[in-house]
Amino acid sequence: MRYYLLFILIVLLFSCSNNENSKQYPIKVILDTDMGSDCDDVGALALLNEYANQGKVNILGVIYSSGAVPYGTGVIDAINRYYDNDNIPIGANNDKSVGDSIDKMQTEKLSKDTAAFRNRYINNSDATEQTELLRSILSNENNENVIYITIGHTKGLYDLLVSKPDSISELSGFELVDKKIEKWIALGALNAKNSNGYYVKDWNFFFNGTAKYTKYLVDSFPKPAYFVDAGSNIMTGKSLMNTPNGNIVRTAYRDWLWNVEKKTLGDQRPSWDLMAVYFAVEKPTKYFSIFENGYLDFNVEKGCKWIVNDTVTQQHYVLQNQGYESELSDYLNKMICKPNYEK
Repeated sequence: MRYYLLFILIVLLFSCSNNENSKQYPIKVILDTDMGSDCDDVGALALLNEYANQGKVNILGVIYSSGAVPYGTGVIDAINRYYDNDNIPIGANNDKSVGDSIDKMQTEKLSKDTAAFRNRYINNSDATEQTELLRSILSNENNENVIYITIGHTKGLYDLLVSKPDSISELSGFELVDKKIEKWIALGALNAKNSNGYYVKDWNFFFNGTAKYTKYLVDSFPKPAYFVDAGSNIMTGKSLMNTPNGNIVRTAYRDWLWNVEKKTLGDQRPSWDLMAVYFAVEKPTKYFSIFENGYLDFNVEKGCKWIVNDTVTQQHYVLQNQGYESELSDYLNKMICKPNYEK
């Protein structure tokens, strides 16, 4: 009987160990966003902060990859502070040739209202330059366990990859990425896997001066890459109506919806960026199909398409499974409407 019980205990421990191998928290994350172009970036950062407060995520830093409108850093800092995560490092791109030149969310107005939102940054120049911050973060990590999530443009990760050894690290950017990053998860290549085999262009990978940087990453990134096509029919925003007026997440959603579409919180907005964060943190579930056999054919002029073949590469195409729209919308709405962090 003693040996039987010992055998059962070993089996249970092995089973638990296997289960945990697929989901070990907290995971270490760097988020790269074009905050201000769309309000789903706001929802994604709110979701990531909520995961951090649940103990599932350690946010090593947030990168604002757009330089054309230099005020996204203020909104990023305000969101982090609303969730009581005051000390998350923020890096910024100062290249004004990259990013949406239209301040759709009125980030300048929001970032300058420091009395309301307590943000320490207003302008990109107030934050650390993005490559300097990324090299510093990665050089301080001991293991190959950082997940880089891109929900904006690709300039930030490109600049890191091509960076040279410096006073921060004797390693090149390519070497730092190879040694310290586990995987790259990007909201991009939307509709690239289509039955007609068409080349397509999406916002993050092609527009606002970013295509040439995406091309380099698609062709050269040394670690596993996941291109996420999800969220177009997952609607979020209405839950924010029940949060305090001083909630920066509510304010940013409200302002973007009205400024761009003359809509209200009740009309909501698709949740592309939130679904990329959800995929990164929760790991593959019934909500996604992951295609491994193939690669992303990326052409700066024509667009991109997912090529299916028998070759297993380090590239993966992640497609949202249909039929769970209401379930996912309810979950994400619940996660981003937390009122208890209001000061």
